[in-house]
Amino acid sequence: MASPSQASLLLQKQLRDLCKHPVDGFSAGLVDENNLFEWSVTIIGPPDTLYEGGFFNAIMSFPQNYPISPPTVRFTSEIWHPNVYADGKVCISILHPPGDDPNGYELASERWTPVHTVESIVLSIISMLSSPNDESPANVEAAVSLNTL
Repeated sequence: MASPSQASLLLQKQLRDLCKHPVDGFSAGLVDENNLFEWSVTIIGPPDTLYEGGFFNAIMSFPQNYPISPPTVRFTSEIWHPNVYADGKVCISILHPPGDDPNGYELASERWTPVHTVESIVLSIISMLSSPNDESPANVEAAVSLNTL
């Protein structure tokens, strides 16, 4: 099991890597320099989507046992999307706890694994913006309205 110090070291490394090698489509950094477990993320709306050209802010909160357990991601910018709850919380498979899905909808291989990084998580969210999963929506109204476009 990862200890808070192991989680801190891993998060420091991921932050350092993103600073040295920025990734197109988003920026990420700490909300507060004294807290490695809460990150601010800004995602640029992907081209050829309803979100193109927009800037969407989110908070990524890491548990003390990261990377054993996934972070939570919550948009602080208003966003209308089938896979985002009304409170802004992102609902994608890789952010669901590891193991079998109690509802039987997702395969264990689709859920959280400790190999994910801040980069892979944010890239998955950008992919979600481009290709919503309206079969299992967090926001049913958004899913219905998306299907009528």
